Amino acid sequence: MFYEIRTYRLKNGTIPQYLKVVEEEGIEIQKSHLGRLVGYFFSEIGTINEIVHIWAFTSLDDREARRQRLLADPRWQAFLPKIRDLIEVAENKIMKPASFSPRGEAH
Repeated sequence: MFYEIRTYRLKNGTIPQYLKVVEEEGIEIQKSHLGRLVGYFFSEIGTINEIVHIWAFTSLDDREARRQRLLADPRWQAFLPKIRDLIEVAENKIMKPASFSPRGEAH
């Protein structure tokens, strides 16, 4: 299992706007292609104006195929401009759990 951890630093004060449009439109498009959403978070303490969402994939090939399908979806292409200008910095990590991690067991 591989976990994609996407972290976005948003423009100051735009977390409510971002979360609203993702909840109303974006998340269902993403889930229809990306599969297993582990969590979607926003910061309140520490680094502010931050969004983190985590997706689980069976392999890196699985991730690549799913992301390609998402990018090809016209609904996603229409949705992207609604969040693109709210994001100042984007970071992406691919993490693999340790064998003793609660989410590290084979699925």
